Amino acid sequence: MDFRPTEEQAAAAALAARIFGDLSTHDRLAAAGTGSDAELWKALAGSGLIAAVEDIGLLGLVLLLEEQGRTTAQVPYAASCAYGVLPVAAHGSADQRSRLLPAFGSGEAVATGAFPHRGRFSARAGVRLTGSAPAVPWLRDATHVLVPDADRALWLVRTDAPGVDTAPVETTAPWSAGRLTLTGAEAERLGGPEAYEEVLAAARTAFAGLQAGVCAGSVARAAAHTSTREQFGRPLSTNQGVMLRAADAHMDTEAIRVTAYEAAWRIDEGLPARGHALTAAWWASEAGKRVVHAGQHLHGGTGADLDHPVHRHFLWGRQLDAYLGCGSELLAELGALVSEATASEGDDT
Repeated sequence: MDFRPTEEQAAAAALAARIFGDLSTHDRLAAAGTGSDAELWKALAGSGLIAAVEDIGLLGLVLLLEEQGRTTAQVPYAASCAYGVLPVAAHGSADQRSRLLPAFGSGEAVATGAFPHRGRFSARAGVRLTGSAPAVPWLRDATHVLVPDADRALWLVRTDAPGVDTAPVETTAPWSAGRLTLTGAEAERLGGPEAYEEVLAAARTAFAGLQAGVCAGSVARAAAHTSTREQFGRPLSTNQGVMLRAADAHMDTEAIRVTAYEAAWRIDEGLPARGHALTAAWWASEAGKRVVHAGQHLHGGTGADLDHPVHRHFLWGRQLDAYLGCGSELLAELGALVSEATASEGDDT
């Protein structure tokens, strides 16, 4: 395993850090409310950081999403890359790649995915979809939504097509989410039978990378606060209980990061990675929840302020926990996967 970023990945991450740091400020986030930041999205597209994902791979995307998470930047970056750029690049036909990738890369088109709602949608007459999903992230910004049907086939649907109805839904984090209802909506098939599991694994890994950034930002804010806030004439950070809580949060954050890196690297290398993606998702869900709670707790009464920047990390961390699936659900799926693999090895012998 080699998690060292390439020169291109490192340069993209540095550029992303600068853009997110400059534009995703406390004042701009407050002004955006629950909506997305259109100016920031244009800046990302103009810098080439959306189109670059096709070249720098999933590990490169994880590095970029870490930078987004550090600032809780309100743009559909994770969704459009995980459900648009990467699936079309990997599974699209020549026509789909030439038609869709330029629009996704320029930010003119925005993708999201009705994941993990497999089974809620059914296809009929070949290319007509019916079903609904209660909350799809960044659906209000999306021009396309990737939908899995009950047979694990993937379909790409335009949100302005006949038979597609969307309605705003407010989620824990301000992800411009919406309820999706399809009534005989026309769709185009994306990829073959293997596409569903591969896209799901990549998306889980991408959102785990986003959680690594959210947690790193929360820990950084807690460290800054406890180092400058004094109690009884000394910084809070010198209190052993504070140090231990912060250390635990740091270690949890590193666990999220390294498991996301490993899953992303394996996917980029074409190695089996479904279990690794589940592991990354479990750490992001279970440990991520602990980290953002600790970050808010270490701010004391300040952390209870709904307008304080650390509260955004708390909201994003809880949203990602819910989106990836609670720890017990992910462990159950991972256990079933291990059991299948063990049974298969037994059959071979």
